[in-house]
Amino acid sequence: MTAINTSIFTRIGIFLEMIKFAHTIFALPFALTGALLAAGGLPSLRQTAWIILAMVGARTAAMAMNRLIDAEIDARNPRTVVRAIPAGLISKGLTLFFIIAATALMLLAAQMLNPLCLKLSPIALFFLMLYSYCKRFTALAHVVLGICLAAAPIGAWVAIRGTIDAPALVLGGVVLFWVAGFDILYALQDLEFDRTAGLHSIPVLLGVNGSLWAARLFHIVMIGLLFTLFNLMHLGTFFLVGILAAIAMLLYEHWLLKDGDLTKLDAAFFNMNGYISVAIVLFTTADVLAR
Repeated sequence: MTAINTSIFTRIGIFLEMIKFAHTIFALPFALTGALLAAGGLPSLRQTAWIILAMVGARTAAMAMNRLIDAEIDARNPRTVVRAIPAGLISKGLTLFFIIAATALMLLAAQMLNPLCLKLSPIALFFLMLYSYCKRFTALAHVVLGICLAAAPIGAWVAIRGTIDAPALVLGGVVLFWVAGFDILYALQDLEFDRTAGLHSIPVLLGVNGSLWAARLFHIVMIGLLFTLFNLMHLGTFFLVGILAAIAMLLYEHWLLKDGDLTKLDAAFFNMNGYISVAIVLFTTADVLAR
């Protein structure tokens, strides 16, 4: 029995590593930010719990779907050949089981929140699946990924208010341009492989220098939308400080990669963007509590 349990936990651990579960930190704080702003304070514990479960379910399903759909491509890419499916560490069948379970969790959480959340769930699932196929036919896969993660704060807003309002869309736009920008930077490491394999991306389309400028432009738009949200919702000093902190970290992120030096990609991609999302939710929390 112990050996069976160990095997189960080992497979779960492999799966969580495969989908980069730790990267949930990118979108989850923005989901909580949407909930805080929608509630004008702290949402209930019940609402918060179901929002977190919906977010975790959606992201888990999306990442597992991506790994399953891209398994053949990953097997040909020297950078990704060590991923769990091409390396034979986890089967496609088990991955599909996890996708179904995660999707069920997302739909259950949406149902427990309110009817509009449940009605919008198929749209979210459509974009989650679309993203995995995008690089086969368009360079805008980064934007589609941004749309997928933008659903986190918009969905959290809907979960609290039961409506889709302008501030939710603006906050969704913040996430869209933020994610699309750093995903362009992340895609630089696969530039040569994508060219050879006939895959599409902004780096393939624009090259290294053009991609760096595209990511900068996307992040400038992100900051502009943060200021728009600040004015639209008449937010206070704490939120403004959060914007300034995000600007500082984005500047550092782009400075690290200014010459296309991908040896600093981990610090620029994971560390800085994780700090940005956490900073936004912390300063938003301080702002709504102060009011």
